[in-house]
Amino acid sequence: MTGNIDLALGSKAWPFVEAEKLVKRYKKNPPEKGYVLFETGYGPSGLPHIGTFGEVARTTMVMRAFQELCDIPTKLICFSDDMDGLRKVPDNIPNKELIAPALGKPLTQVPDPFGTHNSFGEHNNARLCSFLDQFGFTYEFYSATKCYAAGMFDDTLIKICQNYDKILKVMLPTLGEERQATYSPFLPVCPDTGIVLQVPVEIVDADQGVIAYTNEAGDRVETSVTGGKVKCQWKVDWAMRWVALNVDYEMSGKDLSESVKLSSAICRILGATPPENLTYELFLDDKGQKISKSKGNGLSIEEWLAYASPESLALYMFQSPRKAKRLYFDVIPKAVDEYYTFMDKYQEQELADQYKNPAWHIHNGNVPEVKMPVSFALLLNLVSAANADNKDALWGFISRYVDGATADAYPELDRIMEYAIKYYEDFVLPAKAFRNPTDQERQAFESLTARLKALDPDEQDSEIIMTEVYSAGKDAGFENLRDWFKACYEVLLGQSQGPRMGGFIALYGIDKTLALIEEKVK
Repeated sequence: MTGNIDLALGSKAWPFVEAEKLVKRYKKNPPEKGYVLFETGYGPSGLPHIGTFGEVARTTMVMRAFQELCDIPTKLICFSDDMDGLRKVPDNIPNKELIAPALGKPLTQVPDPFGTHNSFGEHNNARLCSFLDQFGFTYEFYSATKCYAAGMFDDTLIKICQNYDKILKVMLPTLGEERQATYSPFLPVCPDTGIVLQVPVEIVDADQGVIAYTNEAGDRVETSVTGGKVKCQWKVDWAMRWVALNVDYEMSGKDLSESVKLSSAICRILGATPPENLTYELFLDDKGQKISKSKGNGLSIEEWLAYASPESLALYMFQSPRKAKRLYFDVIPKAVDEYYTFMDKYQEQELADQYKNPAWHIHNGNVPEVKMPVSFALLLNLVSAANADNKDALWGFISRYVDGATADAYPELDRIMEYAIKYYEDFVLPAKAFRNPTDQERQAFESLTARLKALDPDEQDSEIIMTEVYSAGKDAGFENLRDWFKACYEVLLGQSQGPRMGGFIALYGIDKTLALIEEKVK
């Protein structure tokens, strides 16, 4: 055993709660295969999105928590259902005319519209692996096409033949009358057209795994279920995979909760124990709609990483997995600042609290020390006020605000400056809308000007400056000072929200703030 088990379990952090299920699963005897297997599934019908990454990140967090509680080896596989037949042309791809003629074929037999790989499935698989590798996940990638063809599932496919009627009794009540008439757990791959067929199937020899079906030309065809000549219907396929690979843990989205129940029942019919499961809530786009690979709504992996670090994304995935959350550009700044807040707290915490801290789970228990003297939100506002389009300009302000502040001394701050500049240019700047002050606001700005002029021009104590900002609002008779701060944001920065003004002025400089007020308050 490793780590302080009592402290880890006492933290009640959800990865430890999940990991405890597996500890109990193998409390008496370790797994015969010699390791605990974690699986994540991926349907490559569309480009990988953040929901896909989130499942891998969260599963990795559970696996790391298990490693802290138990010394049984672990393994993570990322499984791509790339033998699934393509049902529709995705909206967010080029060269759609290449895809339409291949509808119904396995994704690994569909041409790649991007022209970089042998098939659409291989292209999307590569996109997924590229990011997972970039983030540093430790995993093995499994392709359904290769697993079926290599015979890895053959024994379990024959078991499905032998338990065919029992599986039908589980599945048929969940289907409509018309679908019941044609449903089969097996989907033959037509040797002539390459299309994955949804046709009624007859068991010819259960023990040998031989089935018969009528093809599109009306001919009776006998085939084996082994060697990649068929694939399974989704819910049966999931159970088959669990059995064949002996999967111990797999989480899934709320939209698959019924599938989990059915696949678990089929898994038991095949003589195996279903994996432990966490059902997480789905991500929503800016309109509150479920994000979709084929629609391309919400954020892509690449888009988040253009504006923030992988660690901030991992934090977003860690927080409240059972709650539906909006996954759009406006969540990024908060995620970035919360990540550094947790990182800062971690260094001062006792082990029990470190286990609760998301930083422990994001960094697999090896949390580096990071110094961050300026928040991401404050950086965004500095970029806005200074019209900075390069890091050198930002360092000019920060070096005056923080003694010894350089890129070498604060490499993490230097890294997020690029994110701040790009985020500002793409999302803040286009939405800027300056307005003129009201008479009351004008009076407050005049008071603030006088108060700032009375301070030492080099004053950098944000609390002293903040007191003057408060006082200026009171001088103008603001009953609710939030209205005064909102005026500061809208008149000076052209946005409805902004930073704590004391910290902003200290960073930006009193002289430049005075010039900004003079420019905007006319």
